Parts: sequence; structure tokens; C-alpha cells
Amino acid sequence: MNDYEHIKKQDPEIFASLEGEEHREAEGLELIPSENYVSMAVREANGSCLTNKYSEGYPGKRYYGGQTYTDMVETLAIERAKKLFNCGYANVQTLGGANANIAMYFALLQPGDTVLGMDLSHGGHLTHGHPVTYLTKIFNFVRYKMKDPNTGEIDYDEMLRVAKESKPKIVLAGFSAYPRELNYAKFVEIAREVGAYAVMDIAHIAGLIAGKAVKSPFDFGFDVMTSTTHKTLRGPRGGLILTRDNEEIAKKIDKMVFPGLQGGPHMNNIAAKAVAFDEALQPAFQTYAVQILKNAKAMEKIFLDNGVRLLTSGTSNHLLLADVFGSLGITGQEAETLLDQAGITLNKNSIADDTRKPMDPSGIRFGTPAITTRKFTEKESAQVAQLMVDVMKNKSDEKKLAAIREEIRTLCKKFPIPESFV
Repeated sequence: MNDYEHIKKQDPEIFASLEGEEHREAEGLELIPSENYVSMAVREANGSCLTNKYSEGYPGKRYYGGQTYTDMVETLAIERAKKLFNCGYANVQTLGGANANIAMYFALLQPGDTVLGMDLSHGGHLTHGHPVTYLTKIFNFVRYKMKDPNTGEIDYDEMLRVAKESKPKIVLAGFSAYPRELNYAKFVEIAREVGAYAVMDIAHIAGLIAGKAVKSPFDFGFDVMTSTTHKTLRGPRGGLILTRDNEEIAKKIDKMVFPGLQGGPHMNNIAAKAVAFDEALQPAFQTYAVQILKNAKAMEKIFLDNGVRLLTSGTSNHLLLADVFGSLGITGQEAETLLDQAGITLNKNSIADDTRKPMDPSGIRFGTPAITTRKFTEKESAQVAQLMVDVMKNKSDEKKLAAIREEIRTLCKKFPIPESFV
């Protein structure tokens, strides 16, 4: 745990918040599938002297002097990312996953062009074309959905029909709340049929791909993959754009990231990415990625055994989506609040074709990346799943809820957040 000695002396108010967050993370369980714990090495890089340096441009082609060490850092990050995902090109400067998607769109499209992406209500992401985003004022987004939310099967026949009708320039795979693997071959087939780029937003499963626990879209012919560098990849909060083997596409992406959309890269963050990529290249990371899946299946079993409906009837990746309103009569917002009080952090989430409002939906979304980082196995994951169900079933029993909170604290002490993964 960082002692924050300088902040403590200089800014006690911020210190109090940091100290509070350190304790919250240590004494509670993180089940938000897009969150994780990073190593102290990643934290040190992110808080390093590189935060002082402007490095507009790319290695060997900067606009400012004094770039000897920044060039070393960014080159290492690029080479490690390429090795990790077995591809020809990587841009490590994007500030987040949304930024990566925006840069990718502007690199590959002209205003008014069409993108075929997953509907948000069926598991997609805001940047895949939700009307609340500004992107929809620039590009035309059409959507595909699951054929049956109980199986998770995408309606590929309908997807092909929409693609032929709308002529998208990008066929976009990827998701934010979809618990299954996609049929990558089908996506590439549809993209080729209409002359579109095949792009995959791997933000949620980047670590599973890097750890070889699930398939890589590049092995099926995808042109580009965008990603965050946190979530299952267990790095700092940031973005990443990968190009399989097309130098022309890679050049367009680099030019769009800088100078097209961003200024100077955050070199401290890029150093932290490089450290995390190196951690993910170690054999232990593959064991970690496989355990994420095992732990998710253990949680799946407990929820199903308790009669809780899971969207797609379970999971093939790191996350689960439960219809708690339909199964237990508790809203997603109420469940999120109660579980937070018990020391279990997750997020409310809409389910497919939800009739409730997004801020108080029918479902909750949770996953296993962070608890797996704490060395949880199937046994502890099942224990946590049962405690979650118990909280929701006993929402008015204050004595029961207090006992569960203590059980969570005990579990957290037994499995502290590791400082190193190598």
C-alpha cells in the first residue's frame, strides 16, 4: 500500500480520500468486470517523472527535444503490445477505450459512413453507436442484436441482411455486457461480403486474449482491434489500437491519434502500459486468464442453482449479467446499493430489451478479473456468489447483512491485494 507521504503533508484532504480508497479496495471485493488491481510496478510507472515530459509525435519523430528515454519507453510498449497480440502494428498513445474507438472511426471512415455494431441493450458499448453519443451526428450506425437472449446467439442471418442493405464501411464486433464468445469467422465473412473493415473492440477480453484463454479475432482475419489497457489486461487506465498486418491502415490510425485528435501523449501512462504488457507476457498471466474463466463458471452455477436468471444462460468469458428484478424482485439499483454496503462492488445494468430505465434497470453486471487477481479460486468465487444471493434475498434483515459484511472482511484479509504479479 502506498503511504502517500508527500500528499499527506501537503494536501490532507486529498490524502484522506486516497487513504479511504486504499481501505475500500482492501476491505471489499471488486466485481465490476471492467475493473482490476494493478501491480505496484504499474502504479510507480504511472506516477513517475515521465509525467513531466511532452512528447508530441512518435518515437524518432518528436516535435520537442529531450526524447531519449521517452522514445525508449514508447518503443518498448509498442513492441510488447505487438508480441502480446501477435500483430504487425500498435498505437499505445490513446487515452482510453472510447478514444481508441473514436480515432479508429475517423481513421477508417468519412462523415456519413455507416458502422454496423452491437445494440447497447443487447451488450454493446456507448461508442458502438448509441444515440446519446456525438458520434451518431457524424457517422451512421446500424445495429445487430441477439436472436435469443437466453442463448446469446447473434442473429447472423439478420446481420448479413442489414449489412447488405446498409453497406457499412466497418463491421464492428465487441461488447460491454455480453457474456459469450462471438463467432469471429461470421463477422469477417459478413465484412468481406460487403467490402467493409472487420474491427473488434476487445476492451473487455483483451487480457483473456493475451493470456490465450480465448481466441484472438486476428486469427480469423480481423483488420483492427481496439482496446482499453485495464480490465482483464490488468494495466493502467488507457487505450490501445492494434492493426493485424496492414501498414496503410496503421499509418492512418497513427495520424488520426496524433495530430488528428490528441496532443502530447501521457508518457507516464505509456510507461505503465509497457510494464503491464511485460507482466502479461509472463507464463503466470496465462494461468491467471484461465482462472478468470473458471471462477466465472463457479459463480454461474451458484446463481443458476438459486433460480436467478442469467442472460445467455451463463457465461463463456469473465462477466455475468443477472436479471435480479425478474428473479428476485429487486431492482439493479437496489441490488448495487445493498451489495456495496456489504462490501461487494458491482454495477447495475440493463438486460436485453429491458422495460426499466437505465438508471434503475432489471439487472446487475459482475465479473471475476479483480477477485482472480486476489488469488480466488472456484471455491471462493462460489462463496462470494452465494453471499451475493443471500444479500439480495435478505435485503430487510439487517442482522444477516451485517454478518455477511464481516464475512467479506474476513475473506479480504485472507486474500490481500498482491503488490506484484511476477
